[in-house]
Amino acid sequence: MKISRNLMVCGVLGAGLMFPVSVAAQTDGPLSISLATGGTGGVYFPLGGAMAEAWSSEIDGLTVTAESTGASVVNVRLVQSGESEMAMVQNDIANYAYNSDEMFDGDDALDNNMGMAMLYPELIQIVTLADSGISSVNDMTGRSVAVGAPGSGTEANARQILSAHDIDYADITEQFLPFGEAVDALRDGRIDAAFLTAGIPTAAVIDLQSTHDVSIVPIEAEMGGQIADTWPFYSTITIPGGTYSGVEDDVSTVTVLAMIVASADLDANVVENMLEVLYDDATLERLCDTHVRGCDISLDTAQEAMPIPLHPGAEAFYGNND
Repeated sequence: MKISRNLMVCGVLGAGLMFPVSVAAQTDGPLSISLATGGTGGVYFPLGGAMAEAWSSEIDGLTVTAESTGASVVNVRLVQSGESEMAMVQNDIANYAYNSDEMFDGDDALDNNMGMAMLYPELIQIVTLADSGISSVNDMTGRSVAVGAPGSGTEANARQILSAHDIDYADITEQFLPFGEAVDALRDGRIDAAFLTAGIPTAAVIDLQSTHDVSIVPIEAEMGGQIADTWPFYSTITIPGGTYSGVEDDVSTVTVLAMIVASADLDANVVENMLEVLYDDATLERLCDTHVRGCDISLDTAQEAMPIPLHPGAEAFYGNND
């Protein structure tokens, strides 16, 4: 399914939009797009790499490169500044960025980020060691807990979930660690629990299991419903038993959703063509083979819980595929 497009720099495609400045710097050459993903231990990076390979191989004149980054919060800023044309982000972070909320409070709206597609659930996983004595969120009171990197989506998730349980940072010893460092700290006994927001199974947790018995702390369904009522970008979900070795029972928790945002400066025809490739059966099979969360990606759910306005190219694609 090779899609042929004249992607000449400074040209005008069917929608009449000019290429962004970062691409116009290339003279009469192919279009190159940076896709901001996440750390190499998460899900964004391998899935983003598989998407980039599909787009680069199936659309003439287009090269997409998946870049390892600090994930959602960094990514919306990269798109806003024009350093990346596309990014994978959590839907709650896209919501905060567009509405100048949470870690974007006081910023102008990052409205260069536009919705392209919803992807898969990113579950809030509260990870601890099996012998920690922590079996509920309330058990974390007085303990050392990794809550995510400062200003990260995971940190906002941790703070919101703790507050729903009437716990704040004064009640724990908070450690602002990205999840790779948090898992290392769990392994070394420097913390008692860690919040991770990622698709399951998460590679860093699997790595931890190679040396330690792991437990996942539940967020009970009733509390999950209250959290979703307070912050509508959450929904309740279950981590199936057996997802991680030794965690044989289902574990209730809450989830946000991974999504792709595209720069408002990216040509509508390019975005529409990329969505055509993304939802082609061969691409979906490639994504499912890359990571189990790729199996969740579907045209049927592509617009569910979309927190920001759609890119014009996405509007055109979905309008033609209703």
